[in-house]
Amino acid sequence: MKKLKVVVAAVCLVLVANVSQAQTKIGYIDAETVLYLMPDVAKIDTQMRQYQVDSIGAEYTNLMQNYQHKDSLLRADSTKKMAAAVRAQYERDLQQLTQTLTSWQEIAQQAYQNKQNQLLAPVMKKINDAINAVAKEKGYTYVLTRESLLVAPDSDNLLMPVAAKLKVTVPPQLQPGFKPAAGGGIR
Repeated sequence: MKKLKVVVAAVCLVLVANVSQAQTKIGYIDAETVLYLMPDVAKIDTQMRQYQVDSIGAEYTNLMQNYQHKDSLLRADSTKKMAAAVRAQYERDLQQLTQTLTSWQEIAQQAYQNKQNQLLAPVMKKINDAINAVAKEKGYTYVLTRESLLVAPDSDNLLMPVAAKLKVTVPPQLQPGFKPAAGGGIR
């Protein structure tokens, strides 16, 4: 009787495992590739280059000019006639500007990243909406990034259907199953 219960439990576990496997379908995509295929990204790259020149570069120039101005005031002979409180304030301002300029690389990188995220947010939303729509249409329960998989069949790669939904052309070398022409290797 005890053996029969064990056998029945084992059969039930196998059946439950098979049913749950049949309900789970996993796809994958390289969303970064889709992002770079989007025509909006070229415009965003141009905007980011302009932002770096106009905003970040201009801010750095402004900070540097302010630093040089205050530094020259403190070094000038007229500083001796300056009130002690005013001189102390200039020294504090100069110290703060020195710290800001020292950490400028980090500040500029953060500002650049924030602006880039702001500009890319609508594009990323389009991509995520397309991925979700394709996953739903094709019955995928999970969609993972391509980088998280060591082995995956091309049939579960969602790049082509997502690109089609977004009306983006995928170059042949990025299409699943692409094989370079024979003889095109290194000699």
